[in-house]
Amino acid sequence: MTWLTWRQFRLSALSVFAAVALIGFVLAITGPNLVGRTNFSDQDALFGGTILVLYLLPAAIGVFWGVPMITRELESGTHSLIWNQTVTRKRWLTTKLGFGLLAAVVAGGLLGWAVSWWASPIDALAAAQTDRGMLSRMAPVVFGARGIVPIGYAAFALALGVAVGMLMKRTVAAMAVTLVALAGVLLLVPLFVRPYLLPPRVDTVAIVGRDITNITGDDTYGILEIGVRNPPGAWVLANETLDPAGNVVTRLPDFVQNCVPGPSRDAGPPPRGSIEACMAQLGQHGYQQRLTYQPGSRFWPLQWLELALYLAMTALLTWFCFRRVRHLS
Repeated sequence: MTWLTWRQFRLSALSVFAAVALIGFVLAITGPNLVGRTNFSDQDALFGGTILVLYLLPAAIGVFWGVPMITRELESGTHSLIWNQTVTRKRWLTTKLGFGLLAAVVAGGLLGWAVSWWASPIDALAAAQTDRGMLSRMAPVVFGARGIVPIGYAAFALALGVAVGMLMKRTVAAMAVTLVALAGVLLLVPLFVRPYLLPPRVDTVAIVGRDITNITGDDTYGILEIGVRNPPGAWVLANETLDPAGNVVTRLPDFVQNCVPGPSRDAGPPPRGSIEACMAQLGQHGYQQRLTYQPGSRFWPLQWLELALYLAMTALLTWFCFRRVRHLS
């Protein structure tokens, strides 16, 4: 059974590992050139590409490893031939899932480690800067492409593909459902689960003109909100203005609306100093800014917690697969 599983699985596995090896080769060549630099603007394409491949990897594993691993045999009927010999259903599924999960964990771990090593100089600079617009490794889109969570994504995707394949028994339909379900989980966890794996930190800070980083509004309602400088390397969940009573402001008060200098057609936008002087009035009237965030120091605790979450979901899907295999015909 082990030899047969390897024969069925080897081409798809080797193709993924070849892609991982190629990406690792590119990163190994370009990585040493990043050490000691303070400007990585020329690496934007590769930086974004490494994030993309780490999200594409679990999709490829779930769709092209997990689904066909079961549906290929269900559609051809070869599973019945195997079960009628000395191989039990439990052993059949254990061997397939064992091969698949081991390969998925290795692929996710290797690619995650290679990308984290390559991007470490960029991540270090982003964690120390608050005014360059760089994405820190705590940013939701970057977090999933660093550290050890790619291992959990890969294992979960494999188990999801197998479970959906056993339910639908049709390869193409199961591939589509697996892809949609995986995308939904990878989107929902950063939005609704990861921010609360650890209680977020809440700081209330004074509003100082030079610390204001953005002002948003429109012609109808005026200035609606401002943002102040974020803590270095943090993942900010909320950047809100509070009035003297401690309530969140949805529109800045009139004394600020009236003092903001308008842009001049000839001179262009108003000078920064005049805007800072206007916004400083908020602090003088008792307004404060509340920051809700996960600090950069929680990167590894959150990594371990999210990995545990995905491994738990993988275990649940594996349990479901062993329950389901009893009813396959």
